[in-house]
Amino acid sequence: MTDLATLDTYGALTEPATLTIQRLLPGPIERVWAYLTESELRGRWLASGAMDLTLGAPLELVWRNDELTDPPAARPPGFPEEHRMTSRITELDPPHTLAITWGTTGGVTFTLEQQGADVLLTLTHRRVTDRATLLNVSAGWHAHLDILAARLSDEAPQPFWESWARLKEEYARRLPA
Repeated sequence: MTDLATLDTYGALTEPATLTIQRLLPGPIERVWAYLTESELRGRWLASGAMDLTLGAPLELVWRNDELTDPPAARPPGFPEEHRMTSRITELDPPHTLAITWGTTGGVTFTLEQQGADVLLTLTHRRVTDRATLLNVSAGWHAHLDILAARLSDEAPQPFWESWARLKEEYARRLPA
């Protein structure tokens, strides 16, 4: 079990190509689950896209990172204004576990555990074998989860792209080459 008193918001490699990030978020668990599964709420911190909560169901995630925060900060070169990815639900246990395929990696699992009035979210992104992708993914998840935490706390999130760039540099120092 996670020691909540020492919970680090940075992700860590829990296996050679597996990133795990944990966050303690304001509950209840059903509210956090809604931010994972409902397009409008998920679009406020990650990516929109309708989700049929059925094992094996396809879904399309649509990122518009420039719209996540005001101001968004300058988008780095090479990143489009919009990005789309087709995924599939591979594990489903509402409101505790949601796993989906994720591009060419091994997929992403979100696990929620009620901790008093809060919810421990554990995000596990598997088979991220390329270092450049790992740094982008680590900084991306961290920045997106910062926005989720702010939204759930009714606070204004930090500019997405500015956070992402800062976090990418920090993960380059923290994660082994």
